Amino acid sequence: MNSTASLRRTETRARFSAAKAATVLAALMLTVVVMSFRPFQPAGAGIADDVAASGGDIVNQLGFGSLGAVALFSMLCLADRRRLAALLSPWWLLLLGFLALSVINAADPPSAVRAASFTLIGIAAICAVLTLPRDADSFSTSIAFAGFFIIGLSLAGLVVFPNEARHTADSLEPEHAGLWRGVFSHKNIAGPVMACFSFAGIYLLRRGWRRSGVLLFCAAMLFMLNTGSKTTAGLVPLSILVVVLPGLIGMRLMTPVLFALAITGTGLATLGIVFIEPLKLLAHQLAPDLTYTGRTALWEFSGEMIARRPWTGYGYESFWGTPIVTEADQPFDRDWDIRGIVHGHNGYLDIAVIMGLPALVIAVVAFLIEPLRDYMKIPLRKENVYLGDLFMMITLFAALNAFLESFFFRRVDPVWLFFVFGVLGLRLAARFPVASGTSQMS
Repeated sequence: MNSTASLRRTETRARFSAAKAATVLAALMLTVVVMSFRPFQPAGAGIADDVAASGGDIVNQLGFGSLGAVALFSMLCLADRRRLAALLSPWWLLLLGFLALSVINAADPPSAVRAASFTLIGIAAICAVLTLPRDADSFSTSIAFAGFFIIGLSLAGLVVFPNEARHTADSLEPEHAGLWRGVFSHKNIAGPVMACFSFAGIYLLRRGWRRSGVLLFCAAMLFMLNTGSKTTAGLVPLSILVVVLPGLIGMRLMTPVLFALAITGTGLATLGIVFIEPLKLLAHQLAPDLTYTGRTALWEFSGEMIARRPWTGYGYESFWGTPIVTEADQPFDRDWDIRGIVHGHNGYLDIAVIMGLPALVIAVVAFLIEPLRDYMKIPLRKENVYLGDLFMMITLFAALNAFLESFFFRRVDPVWLFFVFGVLGLRLAARFPVASGTSQMS
């Protein structure tokens, strides 16, 4: 009898030790993959992962290579195999297949392989972050640690590294001088990341972690507002209202309907006024100066180039910044000089540009339709609902932001990784009951 009780106590201690180790690994991986190994890049240095993928930053190369190995090893040793299997969406596997084809079709396949490897490492790290925590308390600890550490370091950087934590007049975009970017390379990355951490603050607050939730939400919102990202500032309250409000009034299934309406409306208001002639004429009559800061010129150019290679695209990392664009003619009346642009400022069009229209169709299913199906399947258990709402807010925010920015499959771009976090997180929230704490789970 005593030996049986002793064995049970030993098993319980081992279970708690493994759970703690998994939580620590998840927290550290989420922090590193969002922040990168080279925070506070000097002005003009470019995005840290871009430097790494081009082979010029040995710190990020070794760091992310090691991170990928740790992610795979920790998932094999500490994660529930059923949860790992649930992440293998057939639509995502098809999309990764198109990514592989675009690498083969790239103008410089070796460089494309290096860049794509960073994308896969980032996805693997996010899968580990989602599957390692054993319960809601562990997950909350992981995301709270990452949020407080990154925001705290970014705020400290405003004092210690003011020229690196803010945009300056000496940068390539002097019009952004004074705007906060913290540990990130640009305000358009810092803003969306802070938006996602504000959603995490709401999640913690709803779970009963009141002080942590309120503090994280307020700190993230403060930093986000000082990035000057108007798009982010507008999408954050919309994402919160679309996801949280229907549940509060007992109409939770309205969220997928509102999600679909928001995506459709934004698509028509952006790409629609470029490619749908009646909408184009209507927009010209109602708002003749509506160009989304010159983005419509980029989208017109992207559409013309997609029409030349609709099935295969131009290959991964083989369009923007290449001679196809840099040596193109620049009409005098074009709103934006496309020759110096690093991406098309629309993630959906950029998928078609690098992978072709068939890949875009698969991406729409994987990124937009499947998350809605998963959300509707989430069991009405408190922890599952709270977690599902967090993932849905992140997914909706990033999906809407992608109509004006481009981050899909962009190496270890933090906004892209948060989007992966939201979409794959919905798969898990829909398929597995979430325990509140390790003691309950035991």
